[in-house]
Amino acid sequence: MLYISFPSFSSPFHLFINTFFSKHPLSPPAGGNMKLRSFLSTCSATICTATDDDTTTITHRQKYGAPPGKLLFSDTSSSISDTTTTATSPSLDTSYSYSSSLHSNLSLQTLPSVPSLQKLSPDTLNLAVSHGYLTSLKPSPPGRVNYLAVHNHLLYAASGNLIHVFDTTSFALLDVFSVNDSSSGSVKSVAFHNGKVFTAHQDSKIRLWKLTENKRHKHATTLPTMEDRLLRSILNKNYVNVRRHRRRLWIEHHDAVTGLAMIDNQLMCSVSWDKYLKIWKTSNFRCVESIKAHDDAINAVVVAADGTIYTGSADRRIKVWGKLFGEKKHGLIATLEKHKSAVNALALNDVGSVLFSGACDRSILVWEKEDSANHMAVTGALRGHSKAILCLINVSNLLFSGSADRTVRIWQRGSHGKFCCLTVLDGHTEPVRSLVADTNSSEESVSESVSTSTVKVFSGSFAGEIKVWKVEVSNIASPMSSHLSKLKLRS
Repeated sequence: MLYISFPSFSSPFHLFINTFFSKHPLSPPAGGNMKLRSFLSTCSATICTATDDDTTTITHRQKYGAPPGKLLFSDTSSSISDTTTTATSPSLDTSYSYSSSLHSNLSLQTLPSVPSLQKLSPDTLNLAVSHGYLTSLKPSPPGRVNYLAVHNHLLYAASGNLIHVFDTTSFALLDVFSVNDSSSGSVKSVAFHNGKVFTAHQDSKIRLWKLTENKRHKHATTLPTMEDRLLRSILNKNYVNVRRHRRRLWIEHHDAVTGLAMIDNQLMCSVSWDKYLKIWKTSNFRCVESIKAHDDAINAVVVAADGTIYTGSADRRIKVWGKLFGEKKHGLIATLEKHKSAVNALALNDVGSVLFSGACDRSILVWEKEDSANHMAVTGALRGHSKAILCLINVSNLLFSGSADRTVRIWQRGSHGKFCCLTVLDGHTEPVRSLVADTNSSEESVSESVSTSTVKVFSGSFAGEIKVWKVEVSNIASPMSSHLSKLKLRS
């Protein structure tokens, strides 16, 4: 006989489970496999626990990739169950409720071994910072804003399975497009290439859209394409085991596609909760590489100008990928390990020499290239957010961070790699899930004593609202501060 013991939980559901199995022990079937293994592991997980109806939640997650009820978001890393189709990661499209443990003294002292880089203040940098709230954009029907992207003065806002397109100058709604099939799930990411728009979806597909002359979007194809599927399906070697008793073509993602990024003019990469990094040709939209990149869900991807790929995962690691000397395919260059929980967001500076990573441990780590090696080393941390970091963008030497604490912080890099938190943008009522800046609309003015740069920033939250901000940073010139470089926001 096999007796199963559960961790101590106070909810009525877990008390019932503990009582039931204490009176009705299970006998394992032949081979030692238990049909309830996945169910039991889900019930005992402390990372994401359903707070409404546990049984309904598990069934719904298996079918649609997201539970209907709220989840308890914990300050720990995330995991993927081998029997479900969705990672229980912070980027999961669910409502958030936060446990009191998230505010415990222990969790506030995250990454104590990493020194703080917050050594500067606006006064020491001779900076004057101002910001103004311009307006709010509310996609209809209301839904969580999962991703924001700007291209050619057009704001693409992914809300549920809809993509709303706004003019970044007039804020007028120009188009709303989506997949006809509602089972496609929410849109996780948007990328652009040669007049084409790529969207990543929860149903494990990547879709291609063409922008018409009247600024409407028409669905062109779905990746992997039908032609690619037919060519690969002939040979048995093109199939891989993705789950028990389930096989897929290696060119397919088998879980939500969470990120897209252009590598160069010929290649695009995608990452997924299925733990894989895939490389696609932009000429014929065929998948040419599939890499088992992480041990858990991949939540973020960024690409440097030289083609180096950075992936951030719920396994708490950041991995660096590139083509090694003499190799035609991408390989692992380095693994960056410092975070204590799931990595949710990545950003690079303009030249690709500095990497920023945000995680559930509430710290933003700063990584810089070492002179003696072709990889990054952590130089310190930026702290101030009280909850998980969910999104990061870099604009010149300004870093914007959005958090589950419902605020956006603006960081300025100074001399010797030190940083200053310039200001905090607040007003959101739910976690800030995505950030984007319209760098093409940035302005810069110079007088005899003051250089002022202006940037327009969009922040989207789980409340279904996009706030538009105007941020001005003025560098007050003086003989004592002549050594400070001017802020130059460029596209």
